[in-house]
Amino acid sequence: MSYSVGERGRNRVRAYERAPRGRASRGSVFLQFVELAADGTWHRRRQSLGPCSREQAKIKADTVAAKFAATGRREESEAGTAAALFDSYEREVTPTKSRHAQQHDRTTATLFLRCVGRERTVVSLNRRDWDKYIHDRRSGALRPAGTKADRGVRDRQVQYDLRTVSAVLNWGMTVNDRRGQPLVDRHPFRGLPMPREESPRRPRLSADEYRKLLQVARDLPTQFRLALVLAHETGHRIRAIRMLRWSDVDLKAARVRWRAENDKIGFEHTTALTADAVQVLGAARSRAAAMGDAWVFPAARQEGQPTGRMMFREWWDLAETAAELEPVERRGWHSLRRSFATEMKHAPLRDLAYLGGWKSVSTVVEIYQQPDDQTMLAALAARRPIEATANG
Repeated sequence: MSYSVGERGRNRVRAYERAPRGRASRGSVFLQFVELAADGTWHRRRQSLGPCSREQAKIKADTVAAKFAATGRREESEAGTAAALFDSYEREVTPTKSRHAQQHDRTTATLFLRCVGRERTVVSLNRRDWDKYIHDRRSGALRPAGTKADRGVRDRQVQYDLRTVSAVLNWGMTVNDRRGQPLVDRHPFRGLPMPREESPRRPRLSADEYRKLLQVARDLPTQFRLALVLAHETGHRIRAIRMLRWSDVDLKAARVRWRAENDKIGFEHTTALTADAVQVLGAARSRAAAMGDAWVFPAARQEGQPTGRMMFREWWDLAETAAELEPVERRGWHSLRRSFATEMKHAPLRDLAYLGGWKSVSTVVEIYQQPDDQTMLAALAARRPIEATANG
């Protein structure tokens, strides 16, 4: 005999009979179903009912299926494990993102699955897993391969990771498997607090510091001065700058194209170039006699490749030392991006966001623009005074 009851993927229970080998007599009857174990993994279970009639087996199967339905139990979907869900997301969604975002997706998936376990089911994830990921990333116990031992990250990076995890879970709730059921029934982390830095360090490069770096740039590779001027004049991330090709640069029209695949947020756009930017780019093109898809910053030892990010970091450190700048944590190339946003406060926010490669004006205001005395004094000077009357 074989009898099935319930909905597949929800409360399916099967009753069947297994006769003893080599015997024609009636054998034992078993119930088969999928059960969630205490460790959060799904296991196929078989329960023996012993010798019983067909009607008794059907009644028992109906009872177990009804119990599962009443408790809201749900069988594992095709992406029931965390590993299966992340693998599906990486195959279907990740390739649509920028190169930087794709790499972050893969790194986050590796770290998160290492933290919770590849065989953990999505439905078993809870607050403890959320808190453990935050703690281990902060402490450095959970880090990408090749990272220095015990080197943790700040809350902004942890938040970036968890937003990716949340995006994967949200996606899983909107797509169905071949049986028509969602890959994820619910978001186990919805409503949990994101880590947030109370006083994040976001230093910006002052005009005086920029002039000092320009002075020492003559003693460094010419690529450093080119990158320094472009970062100051365009406000773009150093990654987007070092990945420029000459086909992106139109010196005659004084415009530059920023490719989506080289941008952290995948924002493709074209912006105007200042006279200083055109001057340094023109000089670089003359020296290199390059054009077409050749890199603006070609690697010295790897033909056909752009200069690596670690070389830009090394140039920056050498320039800071040569210029005798006071060491400031987290200044780096990104301090020029903050300076650009702050110095351009007079521009309409929408135009400023486009010029610097920000999709959201709120990001410019909340993260990059900073208060400064010159702007505040100018605002006070422009305030219309109210004269006091003699009787006032």
